[in-house]
Formats: sequence, structure tokens, C-alpha cells
Amino acid sequence: MKHYALTAARAGADPLRLFWLTALSMALIVSQSLIAEARGAPESFADLAEHISPSVVNITTTTMVAGRAGPQGIVPEGSPFEDFFREFQDRGNQDGRPRQSSALGSGFVISSDGYIVTNNHVIEGADEILIEFFSGAELPASLIGTDPNTDIALLKVSADEDLPFVSFGDSDVARVGDWVMAMGNPLGQGFSVSAGIISARNRELSGSYDDYIQTDAAINRGNSGGPLFNMDGDVIGVNTAILSPNGGSIGIGFSMASNVVTGVVDQLQQFGETRRGWLGVRIQDVTPDVAEALGLADAAGALISDVPPGPALEAGLEAGDVIMTFDGVAVDDTGALVRQVGATAVGKSVDVLVNRAGTELVIAVTLGRRENAEGAVPAVVPAPAPEPEILDLLGMTLQLIDEDLRAQAELPAGLVGLFISEIDDTSQAFEKGLQVGDVITEAGQIAVKSVQDLQDRVAEARDAGRKSILLLVRRDGNPRFVALGITD
Repeated sequence: MKHYALTAARAGADPLRLFWLTALSMALIVSQSLIAEARGAPESFADLAEHISPSVVNITTTTMVAGRAGPQGIVPEGSPFEDFFREFQDRGNQDGRPRQSSALGSGFVISSDGYIVTNNHVIEGADEILIEFFSGAELPASLIGTDPNTDIALLKVSADEDLPFVSFGDSDVARVGDWVMAMGNPLGQGFSVSAGIISARNRELSGSYDDYIQTDAAINRGNSGGPLFNMDGDVIGVNTAILSPNGGSIGIGFSMASNVVTGVVDQLQQFGETRRGWLGVRIQDVTPDVAEALGLADAAGALISDVPPGPALEAGLEAGDVIMTFDGVAVDDTGALVRQVGATAVGKSVDVLVNRAGTELVIAVTLGRRENAEGAVPAVVPAPAPEPEILDLLGMTLQLIDEDLRAQAELPAGLVGLFISEIDDTSQAFEKGLQVGDVITEAGQIAVKSVQDLQDRVAEARDAGRKSILLLVRRDGNPRFVALGITD
């Protein structure tokens, strides 16, 4: 910097040269500041590891399993090897006596009185759970509750003194590229630390409430249930799964986000079980073609495909409504809505903003409880079957359902609509996944009770300048919306 300041001073009577030298000097200052910020990796993780290690635990579970019979049918009766394999079989089943099976995992203490968080799959089916602390002390643990949906379990130990513990951080403020540290018991090797960065956010694997943080910090078998820390020493995730072709870490690990875990833990601690909110709708994402068919400006929200008996039906929500906000929060997609509803208290009255046929409505819904609603059967509205009609349209041969067709195709009583009896495999309907046996029950969000109904809806959409029409299609009782192009 002194060099540039001196050069600028010597510029003297040349203002233009002075200007450019000053600008170059400032640019170098900014560049050096950005480089220093980008290099903000800690010189060492040792202080952080030393501070939080006492709160991380190893978990050993013991399960009694029935004695297994040895291999059956390996050689035919009378074979010269029969005696040899009988001896091998006898050794394998140990006379059918029960035996102990052990498994290892990780966890972390979240309160001074001994509450411990881990994964459900670490302790599932365990008869005994033993906690090993960083100090080497061991204590038996009791199970408080589990949530298989998020793979979280809450344990409790009784100690003679307060235990060191860690606090949850806000996973929503964690950013891709932030440094993180994973701790646990990988491959049964004991307490171990690994560090990396957040590789991605909001990953979904297989569950309805998934919100995983992806990290390249080394996570292996045995790390399950262990904490993922930010650089402030707060837990922002629970290490749960890895993606690997060989069973070992390849730098793709997943931790359930702390903002999901805290809600589950609070309920397990309070009730010993989860009590999730239930809206009572079947939904699907609003794709660009669905948005166009509905006349929506953006492909966002959650499209209601069915409203079985439950809170939503009682409140007046309808199939075809697009949920735009829930309890004042914008709905980006179906996954976001499912997580938000599940995190809302049972019995709470929430405002739901929907777009219904181009008009926005606010409907108050009092949430039920998801756990009590599992297996709810959608409502079926009975209606008389009109005379048989057949229509070729949009690459499909459609037939109005009559009693003969209902019996032949084993369709449920009361189902009214157009049955797809043939489909052109070069049509857009085929490309969109429609199949022979599907039933179209709505077109343009209006019930289809005759082939003329469908023709009228298509004509109206074309007259309105739409390029596609939204169809509600049922397959094996499951509804979904499909947008089909209608341009000539």
C-alpha cells in the first residue's frame, strides 16, 4: 500500500493518472478483504472439539434374538456330504437357543438431567441400551419415545451429578459452504471427530417430513444419531444416513435439520409420542403446465387433489383449490406444506389462503391430529350412472361409466367420470403417464358427468386462450391432476 500511495503522490499534476491509481488501490484493498473473508476456515478445530466432546456419547444396544436354524436343503438326502453339512448346521443354530445381538451408534446429551437424542434405527427393538460417555463412564438408558418418520429417538439416563450438554442451533440460517463438525462412534472405533462443509440444504430422501442437511464431513456406520455442529458449538443436525456404493463414506452424508428435530424432541419429552397437525387433504405440486392451465402467474403452492373427511372438508376446502399460504407462511411446494402442517399444534385454528378458480379465499381450518388420521378413507359421492357414451379426444378413447363397465373394470360404487378405454401411445396423454383404466372425474375444475361436459370444458379453455386444460384423474382410488395440451 505504501508503494501505491507514493506513486499517487508523485502523480502531481496529472489528475487522470491520480484517479486511476487511487481506483486501483481501492480495488486491491477490496480484493484482499474478500480473499481474507473467503479464507475464514479455522486454524484448528481443537478448541471446539474439546469443548463439545463431553456431551457426545457412544450407544451400545443389546437385543435377544431367537436361535436361527442352520442352512436347510443344502444337499439332497443320502448325499455323501450329508453328515458334514448336518454337523455344520448343528453348530450354526446352537440348539435353537436365543442369542444376544449387539449394535453400535452415537448420540448427544441435550440437558443436564440426562436427556439424550439419537436415531430411532440405532435403538429400535433393543432390550438394553448402554450409554458410554467421553469420560469412560457408562450408564443404562431408558427409552422415552421415538419418531420413525424422522428417525429420531429420545433416551434418558439417571446420573448422580449434572451432565455436560449441548444446545440446538437454528438450522434455517445455516448456509451451503458453512463449516461443520460431525462427532460420533464410526465403525465402533470410539469417539471421533470429522469436519467439512454444508454441501446442500433441504434434501429429501424418503420421508414426508424430511429436511436433511447434506455434508461432506466424514460420516460412517456408527455415526448414526451423532450431532452435526456449527462453528458456534450448536447442534444443527442429527447424522442419519450416507449415500455410498460401498457402505463407506464418500463425502455424501445427511443430517436431519435441527429445526425438525427440536419439534420432535419437545413432543417426545412432553408426551412420549409425536402429535402432528393434520389438515386432511391430498396434494400435489403445481407444475408450470398446471399453473398455465389454472391461469396462475407462478408455479408455486400446493394443489388439492382430494378432500377426504377431516378438518379441511369441514372447513370448506375443495379439490382444485391451490393452497398459497398456510398460517401466514407462503407455500412453495407440497413438501414445505407437509412439514409446516406437521409442525403446527393439534387443535390450532389456522388461516389457509387458497386460489379457487382465480379467486383468492381465506379459510380458517382447525387442525386435527395426524397420528389419529392414518388410513383415512377418501369420501365417495354417489351419483346415478348416465347412459353409455364414447368419445375420442386428446389422444384417448373415453367411455362414460355405466353399471356394466363398473362391474367389468371393478370400479367403486359412486365413481362418476370418463373411463379411458384406449390411449394413443404417441399422444401427450400417454407421455404424461395416463393409462387405460384411469378415470377422468374433472376438467377445468368442474365435474365431468358426460362426454359433452369434457368437450365443453375443452372448448371453453380454447376460447379463453389457454394452451392446456387441467384434468383430475383417478387411478385405483388415488387422485392426481394432469395438464394436457389442447392446441390444434
